[in-house]
Amino acid sequence: MAASAETRAAVPIHPLHAVLLASAPPLFLGGLLSDLAYSSSFHVQWSNFAAWLIAGAMVFTGLALLWSLVALLRARPRRGWPLTSFVLLAAAFGLGAINCLVHARDAFGTMPEGLILSAIVTLLALAATWIGFASLRRGETK
Repeated sequence: MAASAETRAAVPIHPLHAVLLASAPPLFLGGLLSDLAYSSSFHVQWSNFAAWLIAGAMVFTGLALLWSLVALLRARPRRGWPLTSFVLLAAAFGLGAINCLVHARDAFGTMPEGLILSAIVTLLALAATWIGFASLRRGETK
């Protein structure tokens, strides 16, 4: 008798969760690009753009973190994606809050900490989004 694997249906991602996950990385990336533009030109408005983009990204990251917490509490113990996604989003939210405080300083005072934090937070948000989208659609094999 041949061994057969039973595959469960893939769990589709909720559309609102998808919007929340996908909204933060472009805003964090915009903040990073604005920080890069400020570091090369020293026009104060680039620092202001970065601060506003990061603040907007924090709204979406906070809502996605809340959604991820609910998914973590409702998940079966053997599925690992909610914990990974939650930890990455929590790290992005924590460092993003610090990044907001750094960007609240004078424009010249944000460099180089603001640029470094923007790069780290952007990578964390991209990783959380990648894991959130990739693992939510994967079916489990019994």
